[in-house]
Amino acid sequence: MSTLHKRSDSRFWWWSSNVKGKRVRMSTGMSKKSLAERVKDRWDMMVFTNDLSFLKSKALPSSDIRTYMDEYLSVRSRVSENTKNTARAVTARFACFLKTVGIESVSELNRKIVDDYIDYLPLAPKTVQNHVKELNAMFKCAMADGLLKTNPAKHVTLPKIVKKDIHRMLEPIDLDIIFEGAGSYRLFYEFLYYTGLRAGDVALLRYGDIDRSRKAITCLVRKSDRFHELPLASEIVGKLGKGEKESPIFPTLHSNRSRKLKDNLAKPRLYMQALLGAKGRPKATLHSFRTTFNNTLRDLGLRMDDRQSLMAHSSSETTKIYTHPNFDLARTWIDKMPRFLK
Repeated sequence: MSTLHKRSDSRFWWWSSNVKGKRVRMSTGMSKKSLAERVKDRWDMMVFTNDLSFLKSKALPSSDIRTYMDEYLSVRSRVSENTKNTARAVTARFACFLKTVGIESVSELNRKIVDDYIDYLPLAPKTVQNHVKELNAMFKCAMADGLLKTNPAKHVTLPKIVKKDIHRMLEPIDLDIIFEGAGSYRLFYEFLYYTGLRAGDVALLRYGDIDRSRKAITCLVRKSDRFHELPLASEIVGKLGKGEKESPIFPTLHSNRSRKLKDNLAKPRLYMQALLGAKGRPKATLHSFRTTFNNTLRDLGLRMDDRQSLMAHSSSETTKIYTHPNFDLARTWIDKMPRFLK
């Protein structure tokens, strides 16, 4: 239902109505209410008959799919830079696909189009699901704007995600290969192996986080958003250089921007995977060092509650995620982890 109202900055009566899910306000150009009501009645009838020619072009969202996606990106930018970048990557791929099938209008989108898009994507199942999740958010906006009656992504068939043990425990042969060819990433890999910290938390370490006399690290664990004090192996302390307190230990990896940090960590991860692949070893990730840290301490006899503290977990249930069954457990308790550093 439309209404008429006066504005303090105008001598005219203004018409206000909800058109295709969007609140539209326009001046009637009439200062007398009786004349403004005539304009209101005429515009109401035009909206009822779906004749929107009296509206300014920018008053309503565009039905052109590419223009609408640009408008959607400007909205996503309000959330965060990462959200906008993710939406940009998804909409760019979606736009390329729509061009191949000749779709130009938002109203042409349907479930089959999205299903075909899923088959078109040469990506891992998890990534495909993330794409559909972003499209789902965009389609909800299109429904709110009155451009779509139903959400095309609501009933699509998503690919099944098969969990793989990509964060597998690194065996002695793997550690020999990694540390022998580590190059400039040697100290970074050593930190991962001897601390069990997540790669992102290690990359953000500064020299001021290290207490050399107590052989300890005090750092913020981002996942729990809490500071933890953890022991540091003598093997590491002796190899640390000197730097200002605020200087990062790993300047080529350090970044306060989560997106940039993720991109930086891809370099040592891919390098490690290349080393293992060249020797015919199974794929592993930087997180595999964390799994190895936990399992090695378990095999040495360290109790779960002690490992929980070392790994900065909030509960023993979380620690179990990194514990894999080992039927050949025959090790006895020793005071330090095995060395694979030549």
